[in-house]
Amino acid sequence: MAPVSKRPSVPETLAKRKKQAEEYKAKLAQATYLRNKAKKAKRQEIFKRAEAYAKEYATAERELIKNKRDARRAKNFFVPAQPKVAFVIRIRGINGVPPKPKKVMQLFRLRQINNGVFVKLNKATINMLRIAEPYITWGYPNLKSVRDLLYKRGYGRIDNRRIALTDNNIIEDKLSRCNIKCMEDLVHELITVGPFFKRANKFLWHFKLNTPNGGWRKKANHFVDGGDFGCRDDMINPLLRKMI
Repeated sequence: MAPVSKRPSVPETLAKRKKQAEEYKAKLAQATYLRNKAKKAKRQEIFKRAEAYAKEYATAERELIKNKRDARRAKNFFVPAQPKVAFVIRIRGINGVPPKPKKVMQLFRLRQINNGVFVKLNKATINMLRIAEPYITWGYPNLKSVRDLLYKRGYGRIDNRRIALTDNNIIEDKLSRCNIKCMEDLVHELITVGPFFKRANKFLWHFKLNTPNGGWRKKANHFVDGGDFGCRDDMINPLLRKMI
């Protein structure tokens, strides 16, 4: 009777390697599953936040329209609340700039032509804007302008480097303590001038904008005189459309 052939036994080292490879593959699959689950939960949270903000903006707009209509029916006047935030753009260079306006523009981080920043409006900042007025133009941005600036021209300050805001994780890593985890949180904080406005604004790199289509009109004249510098009120928004 012929002897039964036996399969050669697997070396111990190869068996250990195979076992380690299988364990690593299982751990990797588990980590991938947990990571994807966390991403999905985060996306759902961000979507809910964005929905809540959209509802808040729509409610505020309806309330404003209602108050204006009620005042008109009563043959009265409705005065809306004063704007809390302004967007400031430098329109002139460094030649012949007096020391005080120069210092104000340095404090506002407006070191080059067409640089722009958000500024919280209070008595001190309004006085500073008046000092530097011949070299800047400013006004009150609406929700669309703030969104366009952040989504199209938004850069963050990461270790003193200018990093594009292409991922919500960049914002969350720096501003999670302020409960700002995504771009819509940042937009909401700026447009409503929330409690962490200063920290959020400091995180943003100053905006580098284009010269407006068609060029400037008269930089040496005030806006109300057909020029460019000074307060534009709500007319800053059409200008931003041309510069973004």
